[in-house]
Amino acid sequence: MPHYPTLREQFITRLGEGESDIRVFAAPGRVNLIGEHTDYNGGAVFPAALTFGTTLLIRPRADRQLHLASTNFPQSRLVPADGLVFSEDDDWTNYPKGVVWELAQRGISLSRGYDILYHGEIPNGAGLSSSASIEVVTAFALLTLEGRKTDTVEIALWSQHAENEFVGVKCGIMDQFAVANGRKDHAILLDCDTLKYELVPFESGDYKLVIGNTNKRRGLVDSAYNERRAQCEAAVGDLRAAFPELTLLGQLTLAQFNDNAHLIADEIVRKRARHVVEEIDRVGRSVEVLRQGDLAAFGQLMNASHDSLRDLYEVTGAELDAMVAAAREVPGVLGSRMTGAGFGGCTISLVHKDSTERFIAEVGDKYKAETGLTADFYVCDIGDGVHEIKEAN
Repeated sequence: MPHYPTLREQFITRLGEGESDIRVFAAPGRVNLIGEHTDYNGGAVFPAALTFGTTLLIRPRADRQLHLASTNFPQSRLVPADGLVFSEDDDWTNYPKGVVWELAQRGISLSRGYDILYHGEIPNGAGLSSSASIEVVTAFALLTLEGRKTDTVEIALWSQHAENEFVGVKCGIMDQFAVANGRKDHAILLDCDTLKYELVPFESGDYKLVIGNTNKRRGLVDSAYNERRAQCEAAVGDLRAAFPELTLLGQLTLAQFNDNAHLIADEIVRKRARHVVEEIDRVGRSVEVLRQGDLAAFGQLMNASHDSLRDLYEVTGAELDAMVAAAREVPGVLGSRMTGAGFGGCTISLVHKDSTERFIAEVGDKYKAETGLTADFYVCDIGDGVHEIKEAN
C-alpha cells in the first residue's frame, strides 16, 4: 500500500502549495478469474478487484486548468478543462483527459480546474487494468468534488466509452466494471450483454491467488484481438441459419451450439466460437463449485480455460504457456491459466499458502530457463472497488 504522507509531499513538490485540502481516492487493478474473450461476445466474466491499484490525490484550482502528474511517469501536463482532444504526445494523460471529455459529453462540465497526482502500483502492460483503474478513479474523484452522484455502474460505462472513443481502444466493459464495483473477498459474476451482476463470495481458505507477470511485451495483441472479434462475428453470421435473431455468441447455450456448430463453414472460425461458448459455460460452473466450496473443481476449470485459450482461441503464446506449465508442476497448485487478452501479460494461479514461496522460486526459475525472461509475482487478496480514502486526511 502507498504511504500517503510521502505521496502528499510528492504532490506538493510536483504541483505546488495550495490553499485547498488535498483529498485521496483509490481504485484497484483487477484480475479475471475465469471467462476470457467472452466479454465482447455478450457472455459472462468472473473478475475480482485487487488490493493494489491507482491512488489519486486531488485539489481544486482557482482557474479552469487541469494539472496532471504521476509518480510513475516524468511527463506532466497542464491542459484546459474544456475542449480536450486526444494527442499522442500526451501519453498516459489521455486517459484522465478522456474521462473529463466524457463527463462533458454527459452534460457534466467541470466547475473549476484541479491539480491531480496519480500513483500506480499496477505494472504497465501486465493486463491488470491500469488504464481502467486510472479512468474510474478520475471519474469518481471529479464527480465527488463536483458534488455529483457517484453511480459506480455509470462510472464504469462512462470510463469504457472514454477509452473506446477518446483514446481509441475498443475494450469491453469488464475492466472498468470490476474496478468500479469490486468488493473485498468477492468476485463479480457479470453478464456483459445485460450488465446484470452478482457479487459472489470467494472463500479461498488456505489458498492464495498468485499473479505471475511474464514481462513479455504484448506486440501481437491488437491485431489478434481484432481478428478474433471478426471471427466471432463470422460465426454468428453462419449460425443465423438456425437462429435468425442471433447477434452474439453469448446468447447460445452450449447444447444449442453443439447441435449447430456444423453450420460454421470455416474450421478455424468454428474453433474460435467453440472456445467462447464453452468458456461461458465454464464461468457458470465455476460459480456453482465455488458456492459448494469445491476449490479443486474450480482449479480444474481454470486449467480447462487456459487449454482452450491455447488450443481453440490460440491467444496464449510461448511465454504464457511456459509459465502455466511450470505452475502446474508445483505441489499445492489447484489450477493455473492466462488472464487478460493474451500473447503476454499475466497468469493467475490458485496456490496453497504453504507453497507460495516454492511456487515463486520454481516457476520463476523454470520460466527464465525456458524463455530467458524474468517473471514478477504478486500474492494477492481480493479488495474493494473505487473509494475515497478518508483516513488518509
